[in-house]
Amino acid sequence: MSTTLNHSAPAAARPPAGRYRSTKVRRQRVRAAWTFLAPMLVALALVAGWPLIRTFYFSFTDASLSDLGRASFIGIENYLIYEDGRWYGVLADPIWWRSVWNTAYFAVVSVSLEVVFGVIVALILNAEFKGRTLVRAAVLIPWAIPTIVSAQMWAWMLNDQFGIINHLLMMVGIIDAPIAWTAEARYSMWAVIMVDVWKTTPFVALLVLAALQMLPKDCYEAAEVDGIHPLRVFFKVTLPLITPALMVAVIFRLLDALRVFDVIYVLTSNSTSTMSMSIYARQQLVEFQDVGYGSAASTLLFLIIALATVAYLYLGRKQLQLGGDA
Repeated sequence: MSTTLNHSAPAAARPPAGRYRSTKVRRQRVRAAWTFLAPMLVALALVAGWPLIRTFYFSFTDASLSDLGRASFIGIENYLIYEDGRWYGVLADPIWWRSVWNTAYFAVVSVSLEVVFGVIVALILNAEFKGRTLVRAAVLIPWAIPTIVSAQMWAWMLNDQFGIINHLLMMVGIIDAPIAWTAEARYSMWAVIMVDVWKTTPFVALLVLAALQMLPKDCYEAAEVDGIHPLRVFFKVTLPLITPALMVAVIFRLLDALRVFDVIYVLTSNSTSTMSMSIYARQQLVEFQDVGYGSAASTLLFLIIALATVAYLYLGRKQLQLGGDA
């Protein structure tokens, strides 16, 4: 009896042939994937990884742009240090915290507006009407224009002396005198947000439109037969189905918004009312030639973006899991 059991145990423990082949194929696919990804990972390590490591290193030194070779290690003094009864460093600089607030405000407001307008534009472009192809091509023009070009174009149009925006608003009687949209603190941030929304809303609309094109028609036909209001169909059917595409659009736009530099720098330069974290770091690195201090600001910017990305992906995954359980 025991002999029979001893002979049968290895056979029972042996995995089925189909499962073994499946595991072997999976391992081959993983090896093939790493083989194809290896050149890209090496290039990414050289192009992005090495400069990032040097930035981390310089943030703990007193490096100067005039002579990087004579940098000395000073610990966390560029970040925060208490000396002579006062706090010094990036974390004690009120201008840095103002730039953090400006960047967060810009990111939240601009990305929110881009999502709303992007969904509206995508819904319009998804409808059947004459000349839809031309309209789709025209909508993508702002996104196709380089950011520097579009920012400079808007800087001319928003100019308080010869800008066409002031001219049109005065023609229709909305304002009585020209407004310095990019110079006055109460208008400059909203001017920057408006330009960014105009520039990148087509990107969100393109991703949402691609998701709308993939939706099944049966749900909408059934809703039309049942006489369900279109708004209810949108919030109960369309929006949940396009949520994955919206998440991709939001995370891409959020990353771009948190590291925004070009559009703000072209429109308002180093103004503290609109200064972003990237502009603050650039000012320390280039204008003040303090590589150590600027590298500390750049490192903090990297950590903030990384934490925001991880938090958003975690919350988005939880939301999708809750939606799937429901």
